[in-house]
Amino acid sequence: MLINLGITLAAVVGLMVLCWRYSVSIRDVSFIDAIWAYGMVFAVTVAAILNGGPAGPAGWALIVLVGLWGLRLGTHLITRWRRLGRDPRYEKILGHAIEKQGMSFAKAAWFRAFGMQGPLLWGVSLPAQAGVLADGGAPLPLWGVAGAAIALFGIAFESIGDAQLEAFRADPASKGQVMDKGLWRYTRHPNYFGDFTAWWGIFIVGIAAGASWWTVVGPLFLSFTLTRWSGAPLLEHSLKKRRPGYEDYIRRTSGFFPLPPKKD
Repeated sequence: MLINLGITLAAVVGLMVLCWRYSVSIRDVSFIDAIWAYGMVFAVTVAAILNGGPAGPAGWALIVLVGLWGLRLGTHLITRWRRLGRDPRYEKILGHAIEKQGMSFAKAAWFRAFGMQGPLLWGVSLPAQAGVLADGGAPLPLWGVAGAAIALFGIAFESIGDAQLEAFRADPASKGQVMDKGLWRYTRHPNYFGDFTAWWGIFIVGIAAGASWWTVVGPLFLSFTLTRWSGAPLLEHSLKKRRPGYEDYIRRTSGFFPLPPKKD
């Protein structure tokens, strides 16, 4: 198991090296958000190949769930990047490394983006990788089916939230406004909550397939990232500056878990 997980890590790092080289050629790392999603699908696919393919329903469930989550999200993000171009967040991160720390663009792109995110996405997807590697073909227990249902709910929630936000941004009347319709009325981050829910559900399925309990580090780290590190906190810091009504939106709308909006 550990040897095979080492192989999947090496494969992910190899993928990141290729993406890094491409980013240097175009001097833009913004597409890394899409690679975060595609990379997890890649890691789980490599694990399935090492196991000779999914052996039973639990392994197949993991392949399908991670594929649905990663291919949908990755395609959404790569399409957005191609439409909008450079991401100001990464421009700021790399600009600081280049101007303040004296890094070259290539060095900053590796140490501030691809070199860091490769091991992190590998770690987050550990429950699915380990589950596929441990899958011996046993039936999926009822609690494993419940985990799959939770993951599907998270994928659907995130997909609907992204679609609603894209429609809002496409409407010229929405320029400069705060999105507070649909799922965004109940949580300020439907996409992050969907990620959170999907990967906790995938963790349950992974355990049902035979993954070890220590793989809980994957969804735990993702939860920390989304709620305390580079997810909601970083985004909201920017939105408070760019959206005049965002402070009011914060006061009436749940920060993460969907809840009825507070009355003004």
